[in-house]
Amino acid sequence: MFNKIGRLFVIKSPIEAYLIIYALALGAVERGSIYLTKFPGFGGKLLFLACTGAVFMAGGKILDCLRHERRLAERPETVF
Repeated sequence: MFNKIGRLFVIKSPIEAYLIIYALALGAVERGSIYLTKFPGFGGKLLFLACTGAVFMAGGKILDCLRHERRLAERPETVF
């Protein structure tokens, strides 16, 4: 039962990854716009850039992990 529920939270395809990255980006821009209004000036802009930069790093890591898992699945297993 828990295995079935757990499989819902596994990213299996690049399309799912892009949808998750898009959702992260929407949240980051929303949070960044709050920072811009709360901290006007250079500080707010830096916080906005930090929010969006985190999405770039997380998105790259998600896509890199998908490629890595695909390479591991294609490679034959060695038995010691």
